[in-house]
Amino acid sequence: MASVLVAILATPVLAQIRVFPQPLENSVGEGIVFENLLTYSPMQHDIISHVLTLGYAAQAAGLVYFLATLSNIAPRYRLSSVLSAVVMSSAFLELFQLSQNWNNSFIFADGVWQLGTEAFSNGFRYMNWSIDVPMLLLQLVVVLGLTRSQAVSYGTKFVIGGLLMIWTGYIGQFYEVTNLTLLFIWGVISTVFYVYVLFVIGRMINQTAGDLPRQPDNLPRAMRSVFWFILITWTLYPIAYLIPAFWPTAWGAVSRQIIYTIADITSKVVYGAILSYIARKRSEAIGFESAIATARR
Repeated sequence: MASVLVAILATPVLAQIRVFPQPLENSVGEGIVFENLLTYSPMQHDIISHVLTLGYAAQAAGLVYFLATLSNIAPRYRLSSVLSAVVMSSAFLELFQLSQNWNNSFIFADGVWQLGTEAFSNGFRYMNWSIDVPMLLLQLVVVLGLTRSQAVSYGTKFVIGGLLMIWTGYIGQFYEVTNLTLLFIWGVISTVFYVYVLFVIGRMINQTAGDLPRQPDNLPRAMRSVFWFILITWTLYPIAYLIPAFWPTAWGAVSRQIIYTIADITSKVVYGAILSYIARKRSEAIGFESAIATARR
């Protein structure tokens, strides 16, 4: 399990790093995220601000791409790009709100940025994932061209497993300052659902990827590589989730927002582009003229 593995690997580091002092933990309200307890140099504050801007700008660019290339995909696979557009729209709105939240939460005084009257919250990310994760997983169902019964079966597992993964992590992040034990417990529960979702993805791809055409490209191999792409990009999230436990400093906060942003861009924009490519190649294989014309360019 990703969170457990990261926790084990981080154990030697934890022994060397001082986490939030006990008086500080007792003096803050339950639910505050650790970014609010730190002061930031102008460089640190700007890096986070710029990275958050990159995050929502990438989603906006992805939205334009998926809408612009929609007509190159056959109708039976086109829903995948439509779902990507939904993901981009949701992510853009939520990440823009997150960026505004960051910029409004801190004030500049005595040469550093410190918390003002509004608290920063990573909860916007979880609300975004509640929309995006089911959409991202359902894209696989569309591109693989499953039967109705298969689509319903896998789709149900994806939606339930994905939402439970997100919502249990959402509960856990409320305790990243006040109760690290609960942070880990809810992180482990979330990871159980993550492993379940990965298992279902792997089984679905292994059972159906062989039916994909090998020409014009080796689509079975391309689809199997999607599993490893999901594994790598999604595992960035539990790493960022655990940063308050083993790196509770301003640079830890900077690194967390960078990791979250990299994960959001790769697991949504790049992932959607990969599935769009596979859908276009499938369209080309069945003789869809627009896909064939695009391949000739």
